[in-house]
Amino acid sequence: MEKAIVHYDLDSFFVSVERLKNPTLIGKPVVVGGSSERGVVASASYEARRFGVHSAMSSQMAKRLCPDAIFVKGDYESYVRASNAVTEIISEMVPVVEKASIDEFYCDFSGMEKFFGCYKWAKEIKARISKETHLNTTFGLSTSKTVSKVATNEAKPNGKLQVLTGYEKLFLKPLAINKLPMVGNTTAKTLRTMGIQHIGTLAAMPIKLLEAVFGKHGKLFWERANGIDDTPIVPYHDQKSFSKEMTFDKDTTDVVRLKSILVFMVESLTFDLRQQIKCTGTITVKIRYSNFDTYTRQTHVFYTSDDQVIIEKVMDLFDNLYDKRLLIRLIGVRLSKLVQGYSQINLFDNSSKLAALHQAMDKVKHKHGEKIIGRAYGMQTNKPPVIKSKTLPTTK
Repeated sequence: MEKAIVHYDLDSFFVSVERLKNPTLIGKPVVVGGSSERGVVASASYEARRFGVHSAMSSQMAKRLCPDAIFVKGDYESYVRASNAVTEIISEMVPVVEKASIDEFYCDFSGMEKFFGCYKWAKEIKARISKETHLNTTFGLSTSKTVSKVATNEAKPNGKLQVLTGYEKLFLKPLAINKLPMVGNTTAKTLRTMGIQHIGTLAAMPIKLLEAVFGKHGKLFWERANGIDDTPIVPYHDQKSFSKEMTFDKDTTDVVRLKSILVFMVESLTFDLRQQIKCTGTITVKIRYSNFDTYTRQTHVFYTSDDQVIIEKVMDLFDNLYDKRLLIRLIGVRLSKLVQGYSQINLFDNSSKLAALHQAMDKVKHKHGEKIIGRAYGMQTNKPPVIKSKTLPTTK
Protein backbone atom coordinates (compact mmCIF):
# COMPACT_ATOMS: atom_id res chain seq x y z
CA MET A 1 0.00 0.00 0.00
CA GLU A 2 1.35 3.39 -1.00
CA LYS A 3 2.09 5.66 1.93
CA ALA A 4 0.35 9.03 2.21
CA ILE A 5 1.66 11.32 4.94
CA VAL A 6 0.28 14.80 5.59
CA HIS A 7 2.10 17.40 7.66
CA TYR A 8 0.00 20.26 9.06
CA ASP A 9 1.57 23.41 10.47
CA LEU A 10 -0.37 26.26 12.08
CA ASP A 11 0.84 29.47 10.47
CA SER A 12 2.68 31.87 12.79
CA PHE A 13 0.77 30.19 15.60
CA PHE A 14 1.47 32.40 18.62
CA VAL A 15 0.89 35.56 16.61
CA SER A 16 -2.31 34.16 15.07
CA VAL A 17 -3.75 33.36 18.50
CA GLU A 18 -2.88 36.85 19.76
CA ARG A 19 -4.64 38.35 16.75
CA LEU A 20 -7.78 36.38 17.53
CA LYS A 21 -7.81 38.05 20.94
CA ASN A 22 -6.86 41.46 19.57
CA PRO A 23 -7.92 41.98 15.93
CA THR A 24 -6.18 45.39 15.83
CA LEU A 25 -2.91 43.44 15.46
CA ILE A 26 -3.99 42.06 12.07
CA GLY A 27 -1.80 43.31 9.25
CA LYS A 28 0.78 44.81 11.61
CA PRO A 29 4.30 43.62 12.45
CA VAL A 30 3.83 41.61 15.66
CA VAL A 31 6.47 39.94 17.80
CA VAL A 32 5.62 37.50 20.60
CA GLY A 33 8.31 37.42 23.26
CA GLY A 34 10.02 39.53 25.87
CA SER A 35 10.66 43.19 25.08
CA SER A 36 13.33 43.71 27.73
CA GLU A 37 17.05 43.96 27.06
CA ARG A 38 17.41 40.23 27.62
CA GLY A 39 14.21 39.30 25.81
CA VAL A 40 14.09 36.83 22.93
CA VAL A 41 11.68 36.58 20.00
CA ALA A 42 9.38 33.56 20.34
CA SER A 43 7.38 34.16 17.17
CA ALA A 44 7.08 36.88 14.56
CA SER A 45 4.33 37.74 12.11
CA TYR A 46 5.06 37.62 8.40
CA GLU A 47 4.93 41.44 8.37
CA ALA A 48 7.80 41.49 10.89
CA ARG A 49 9.71 38.75 9.09
CA ARG A 50 9.96 40.95 6.01
CA PHE A 51 12.32 43.13 8.04
CA GLY A 52 14.49 40.14 8.96
CA VAL A 53 12.94 39.41 12.35
CA HIS A 54 12.82 35.72 13.22
CA SER A 55 12.50 33.33 16.16
CA ALA A 56 15.43 33.09 18.60
CA MET A 57 16.58 36.61 17.72
CA SER A 58 17.17 39.02 20.59
CA SER A 59 14.33 41.48 21.13
CA GLN A 60 16.77 44.38 20.94
CA MET A 61 17.88 43.28 17.47
CA ALA A 62 14.25 42.85 16.42
CA LYS A 63 13.50 46.40 17.54
CA ARG A 64 16.41 47.74 15.51
CA LEU A 65 15.34 45.84 12.40
CA CYS A 66 11.65 46.69 12.80
CA PRO A 67 11.15 49.79 14.99
CA ASP A 68 7.36 49.68 14.47
CA ALA A 69 7.03 46.10 15.71
CA ILE A 70 4.37 45.53 18.36
CA PHE A 71 5.66 43.30 21.16
CA VAL A 72 3.25 40.94 22.92
CA LYS A 73 4.38 39.03 26.01
CA GLY A 74 2.44 35.88 25.16
CA ASP A 75 -0.24 33.82 26.88
CA TYR A 76 0.52 30.10 27.07
CA GLU A 77 -2.99 29.11 28.21
CA SER A 78 -4.59 30.53 25.09
CA TYR A 79 -2.00 28.72 22.94
CA VAL A 80 -2.78 25.41 24.64
CA ARG A 81 -6.53 25.89 24.18
CA ALA A 82 -6.11 26.70 20.50
CA SER A 83 -3.76 23.76 19.96
CA ASN A 84 -6.13 21.37 21.73
CA ALA A 85 -9.03 22.57 19.56
CA VAL A 86 -7.06 21.81 16.41
CA THR A 87 -5.96 18.46 17.83
CA GLU A 88 -9.56 17.44 18.42
CA ILE A 89 -10.59 18.33 14.87
CA ILE A 90 -7.74 16.41 13.27
CA SER A 91 -8.17 13.42 15.59
CA GLU A 92 -11.85 13.16 14.64
CA MET A 93 -11.08 13.07 10.94
CA VAL A 94 -7.83 11.10 10.71
CA PRO A 95 -7.22 7.51 11.91
CA VAL A 96 -3.57 8.02 12.94
CA VAL A 97 -2.24 11.38 14.20
CA GLU A 98 1.12 12.35 15.65
CA LYS A 99 1.31 15.69 17.46
CA ALA A 100 4.90 16.72 16.80
CA SER A 101 4.64 19.99 18.72
CA ILE A 102 2.07 22.50 19.87
CA ASP A 103 1.48 23.63 16.28
CA GLU A 104 2.58 20.68 14.12
CA PHE A 105 0.81 17.44 13.24
CA TYR A 106 1.66 14.41 11.11
CA CYS A 107 -1.24 12.36 9.76
CA ASP A 108 -1.19 8.95 8.09
CA PHE A 109 -3.68 8.92 5.22
CA SER A 110 -2.39 5.63 3.79
CA GLY A 111 -5.23 3.58 2.32
CA MET A 112 -7.66 6.49 2.20
CA GLU A 113 -6.99 7.41 -1.43
CA LYS A 114 -9.55 5.01 -2.88
CA PHE A 115 -12.24 6.14 -0.43
CA PHE A 116 -11.86 9.92 -0.19
CA GLY A 117 -8.83 11.12 -2.10
CA CYS A 118 -6.00 12.09 0.25
CA TYR A 119 -5.43 15.59 -1.14
CA LYS A 120 -9.15 16.36 -1.10
CA TRP A 121 -9.51 15.08 2.46
CA ALA A 122 -6.49 17.08 3.61
CA LYS A 123 -8.06 20.23 2.15
CA GLU A 124 -11.34 19.53 3.94
CA ILE A 125 -9.52 19.22 7.26
CA LYS A 126 -7.68 22.47 6.61
CA ALA A 127 -10.98 24.19 5.80
CA ARG A 128 -12.64 22.85 8.95
CA ILE A 129 -9.76 24.06 11.13
CA SER A 130 -10.08 27.51 9.60
CA LYS A 131 -13.85 27.59 10.02
CA GLU A 132 -13.98 26.36 13.61
CA THR A 133 -10.84 27.91 15.10
CA HIS A 134 -10.18 30.83 12.70
CA LEU A 135 -6.57 29.70 12.45
CA ASN A 136 -4.78 29.22 9.15
CA THR A 137 -2.84 26.06 8.46
CA THR A 138 -0.49 24.95 5.74
CA PHE A 139 -0.08 21.31 4.75
CA GLY A 140 2.23 19.18 2.67
CA LEU A 141 1.30 15.74 1.32
CA SER A 142 3.76 13.11 0.13
CA THR A 143 4.94 9.56 0.83
CA SER A 144 7.11 10.48 3.86
CA LYS A 145 7.33 12.74 6.89
CA THR A 146 10.47 14.49 5.66
CA VAL A 147 9.17 15.42 2.21
CA SER A 148 5.79 16.45 3.60
CA LYS A 149 7.40 18.78 6.14
CA VAL A 150 9.57 20.37 3.45
CA ALA A 151 6.48 20.74 1.25
CA THR A 152 4.65 22.50 4.08
CA ASN A 153 7.50 24.97 4.55
CA GLU A 154 7.53 25.69 0.82
CA ALA A 155 3.76 26.27 0.74
CA LYS A 156 3.59 28.72 3.69
CA PRO A 157 1.66 30.74 4.57
CA ASN A 158 -1.88 29.33 4.37
CA GLY A 159 -1.00 27.05 1.49
CA LYS A 160 -1.10 23.44 0.40
CA LEU A 161 1.26 21.32 -1.67
CA GLN A 162 1.28 17.71 -2.81
CA VAL A 163 4.43 15.96 -3.97
CA LEU A 164 3.36 13.05 -6.14
CA THR A 165 4.88 9.60 -5.77
CA GLY A 166 8.10 9.34 -7.75
CA TYR A 167 8.69 13.10 -7.80
CA GLU A 168 10.23 13.40 -4.32
CA LYS A 169 13.82 13.78 -5.55
CA LEU A 170 12.81 16.23 -8.27
CA PHE A 171 10.98 18.35 -5.70
CA LEU A 172 13.88 18.39 -3.23
CA LYS A 173 16.69 18.79 -5.78
CA PRO A 174 16.74 22.62 -6.25
CA LEU A 175 16.13 23.49 -2.60
CA ALA A 176 18.86 24.84 -0.32
CA ILE A 177 20.36 22.23 2.01
CA ASN A 178 19.20 24.09 5.13
CA LYS A 179 15.60 23.33 4.09
CA LEU A 180 16.14 19.67 4.90
CA PRO A 181 14.61 19.31 8.41
CA MET A 182 17.51 17.50 10.06
CA VAL A 183 20.20 19.84 8.69
CA GLY A 184 20.97 22.52 11.27
CA ASN A 185 23.18 25.58 10.94
CA THR A 186 26.40 23.78 11.86
CA THR A 187 25.77 20.89 9.48
CA ALA A 188 24.75 23.27 6.71
CA LYS A 189 27.98 25.21 7.16
CA THR A 190 30.03 22.01 6.91
CA LEU A 191 28.16 20.93 3.78
CA ARG A 192 28.73 24.31 2.15
CA THR A 193 32.47 24.05 2.79
CA MET A 194 32.25 20.77 0.84
CA GLY A 195 30.65 22.64 -2.05
CA ILE A 196 27.17 21.30 -1.33
CA GLN A 197 24.64 24.12 -1.61
CA HIS A 198 21.49 22.27 -2.66
CA ILE A 199 19.69 19.09 -1.59
CA GLY A 200 20.14 17.62 -5.07
CA THR A 201 23.91 17.84 -4.73
CA LEU A 202 23.75 16.17 -1.33
CA ALA A 203 21.60 13.40 -2.80
CA ALA A 204 24.27 12.70 -5.44
CA MET A 205 27.19 12.44 -2.98
CA PRO A 206 28.73 9.03 -2.21
CA ILE A 207 27.37 7.64 1.03
CA LYS A 208 30.83 6.60 2.24
CA LEU A 209 32.10 10.17 1.88
CA LEU A 210 29.20 11.52 3.94
CA GLU A 211 29.76 8.83 6.57
CA ALA A 212 33.43 9.76 6.74
CA VAL A 213 32.47 13.35 7.55
CA PHE A 214 29.28 12.92 9.60
CA GLY A 215 29.58 9.37 10.94
CA LYS A 216 26.37 7.34 11.13
CA HIS A 217 24.35 10.46 10.27
CA GLY A 218 25.96 10.59 6.84
CA LYS A 219 23.77 7.83 5.44
CA LEU A 220 20.71 9.41 7.03
CA PHE A 221 21.47 12.75 5.34
CA TRP A 222 21.79 10.95 2.00
CA GLU A 223 18.50 9.08 2.47
CA ARG A 224 16.57 12.21 3.42
CA ALA A 225 18.05 14.13 0.50
CA ASN A 226 16.81 11.36 -1.77
CA GLY A 227 13.33 11.49 -0.26
CA ILE A 228 13.78 8.21 1.61
CA ASP A 229 12.14 8.22 5.03
CA ASP A 230 10.31 5.25 6.54
CA THR A 231 9.79 6.91 9.94
CA PRO A 232 6.32 5.85 11.13
CA ILE A 233 3.58 8.06 12.50
CA VAL A 234 3.52 7.73 16.28
CA PRO A 235 -0.09 7.97 17.56
CA TYR A 236 -0.80 10.94 19.78
CA HIS A 237 -1.14 10.29 23.52
CA ASP A 238 -1.83 13.30 25.72
CA GLN A 239 -0.27 12.76 29.13
CA LYS A 240 -1.59 15.45 31.43
CA SER A 241 1.16 15.78 34.02
CA PHE A 242 4.31 14.46 35.70
CA SER A 243 4.65 14.78 39.46
CA LYS A 244 6.80 13.63 42.36
CA GLU A 245 6.32 14.04 46.10
CA MET A 246 7.99 12.93 49.30
CA THR A 247 6.53 12.30 52.74
CA PHE A 248 9.08 12.56 55.54
CA ASP A 249 9.44 9.99 58.30
CA LYS A 250 9.96 12.92 60.64
CA ASP A 251 8.49 16.37 60.03
CA THR A 252 11.15 18.96 59.28
CA THR A 253 12.00 22.63 58.86
CA ASP A 254 15.45 21.96 57.38
CA VAL A 255 15.24 24.35 54.42
CA VAL A 256 18.56 23.26 52.94
CA ARG A 257 17.41 19.65 52.83
CA LEU A 258 13.97 20.59 51.53
CA LYS A 259 15.39 22.62 48.66
CA SER A 260 17.93 19.90 47.88
CA ILE A 261 15.10 17.39 47.53
CA LEU A 262 13.12 19.78 45.33
CA VAL A 263 16.12 20.13 43.00
CA PHE A 264 16.46 16.33 42.92
CA MET A 265 12.76 16.02 42.04
CA VAL A 266 12.99 18.56 39.23
CA GLU A 267 16.02 16.86 37.69
CA SER A 268 14.19 13.54 37.72
CA LEU A 269 11.03 15.05 36.23
CA THR A 270 12.82 16.95 33.48
CA PHE A 271 14.75 13.80 32.56
CA ASP A 272 11.40 12.04 32.14
CA LEU A 273 10.09 14.96 30.08
CA ARG A 274 13.02 14.88 27.69
CA GLN A 275 12.86 11.09 27.35
CA GLN A 276 9.27 11.45 26.11
CA ILE A 277 10.07 14.62 24.12
CA LYS A 278 7.69 16.77 26.12
CA CYS A 279 7.69 20.27 27.59
CA THR A 280 5.78 21.75 30.49
CA GLY A 281 3.87 25.01 30.67
CA THR A 282 2.79 24.95 34.33
CA ILE A 283 4.87 24.31 37.45
CA THR A 284 3.25 23.56 40.82
CA VAL A 285 4.81 23.18 44.27
CA LYS A 286 2.95 21.39 47.05
CA ILE A 287 3.54 21.59 50.81
CA ARG A 288 1.74 19.61 53.53
CA TYR A 289 2.39 20.70 57.09
CA SER A 290 2.47 18.55 60.22
CA ASN A 291 -1.17 19.43 60.94
CA PHE A 292 -2.05 18.01 57.49
CA ASP A 293 -2.96 21.41 56.05
CA THR A 294 -1.95 21.26 52.40
CA TYR A 295 -1.16 24.19 50.11
CA THR A 296 -0.11 24.51 46.49
CA ARG A 297 1.12 27.36 44.38
CA GLN A 298 1.75 27.36 40.65
CA THR A 299 3.24 29.49 37.94
CA HIS A 300 3.13 29.45 34.17
CA VAL A 301 6.13 29.38 31.83
CA PHE A 302 6.70 29.11 28.13
CA TYR A 303 7.08 25.45 27.23
CA THR A 304 10.33 24.00 28.48
CA SER A 305 12.08 20.91 29.79
CA ASP A 306 15.08 22.95 30.92
CA ASP A 307 16.27 21.98 34.44
CA GLN A 308 17.54 25.42 35.36
CA VAL A 309 14.42 27.30 34.27
CA ILE A 310 12.14 24.94 36.23
CA ILE A 311 14.39 24.83 39.31
CA GLU A 312 14.37 28.63 39.56
CA LYS A 313 10.58 28.70 39.36
CA VAL A 314 10.24 25.91 41.94
CA MET A 315 12.52 27.74 44.38
CA ASP A 316 10.48 30.93 43.99
CA LEU A 317 7.23 29.06 44.57
CA PHE A 318 8.61 27.32 47.65
CA ASP A 319 9.90 30.57 49.16
CA ASN A 320 6.51 32.23 48.64
CA LEU A 321 4.58 29.25 50.00
CA TYR A 322 6.68 28.18 52.99
CA ASP A 323 5.61 29.15 56.51
CA LYS A 324 8.77 29.01 58.63
CA ARG A 325 6.80 28.53 61.84
CA LEU A 326 5.42 25.11 60.87
CA LEU A 327 6.96 21.69 60.42
CA ILE A 328 6.66 20.18 56.95
CA ARG A 329 5.33 16.66 56.45
CA LEU A 330 5.36 16.46 52.62
CA ILE A 331 6.66 18.38 49.62
CA GLY A 332 6.03 17.80 45.94
CA VAL A 333 6.46 19.18 42.42
CA ARG A 334 4.07 18.78 39.50
CA LEU A 335 4.67 19.66 35.85
CA SER A 336 1.48 20.02 33.81
CA LYS A 337 0.13 21.64 30.63
CA LEU A 338 2.36 19.30 28.66
CA VAL A 339 2.95 19.50 24.93
CA GLN A 340 4.91 17.26 22.60
CA GLY A 341 8.21 18.65 21.41
CA TYR A 342 11.59 19.95 22.45
CA SER A 343 12.22 23.04 24.55
CA GLN A 344 11.58 26.17 22.56
CA ILE A 345 15.02 27.59 23.19
CA ASN A 346 14.06 30.84 21.53
CA LEU A 347 12.06 31.67 24.66
CA PHE A 348 14.99 31.54 27.07
CA ASP A 349 18.28 33.37 27.13
CA ASN A 350 20.45 30.53 28.44
CA SER A 351 18.67 27.37 27.32
CA SER A 352 20.64 27.03 24.10
CA LYS A 353 23.90 26.98 26.10
CA LEU A 354 22.54 24.30 28.43
CA ALA A 355 21.15 22.05 25.70
CA ALA A 356 24.45 20.22 25.18
CA LEU A 357 24.85 19.74 28.94
CA HIS A 358 21.35 18.28 29.25
CA GLN A 359 22.00 15.92 26.36
CA ALA A 360 25.27 14.69 27.88
CA MET A 361 23.73 14.21 31.34
CA ASP A 362 20.72 12.39 29.90
CA LYS A 363 23.01 9.95 28.11
CA VAL A 364 24.82 9.17 31.37
CA LYS A 365 21.51 8.75 33.25
CA HIS A 366 20.09 6.54 30.55
CA LYS A 367 23.11 4.26 30.72
CA HIS A 368 23.84 4.23 34.47
CA GLY A 369 20.60 5.37 36.15
CA GLU A 370 19.07 8.70 37.12
CA LYS A 371 20.84 8.95 40.48
CA ILE A 372 24.35 8.68 39.04
CA ILE A 373 24.66 12.35 38.08
CA GLY A 374 23.01 15.63 38.99
CA ARG A 375 23.50 19.05 40.52
CA ALA A 376 25.58 19.07 43.69
CA TYR A 377 22.85 21.01 45.49
CA GLY A 378 20.37 18.24 44.71
CA MET A 379 22.68 15.67 46.31
CA GLN A 380 23.37 17.42 49.61
CA THR A 381 21.48 14.84 51.64
CA ASN A 382 23.42 11.74 52.73
CA LYS A 383 21.69 9.70 50.05
CA PRO A 384 19.25 10.50 47.25
CA PRO A 385 15.71 10.54 48.66
CA VAL A 386 13.20 7.86 47.81
CA ILE A 387 10.50 9.83 46.06
CA LYS A 388 7.02 8.71 45.20
CA SER A 389 6.28 9.35 41.55
CA LYS A 390 2.78 10.11 40.33
CA THR A 391 1.85 10.20 36.66
CA LEU A 392 -1.63 10.90 35.33
CA PRO A 393 -1.87 9.50 31.79
CA THR A 394 -4.87 10.03 29.54
CA THR A 395 -5.38 9.38 25.89
CA LYS A 396 -7.44 10.97 23.20
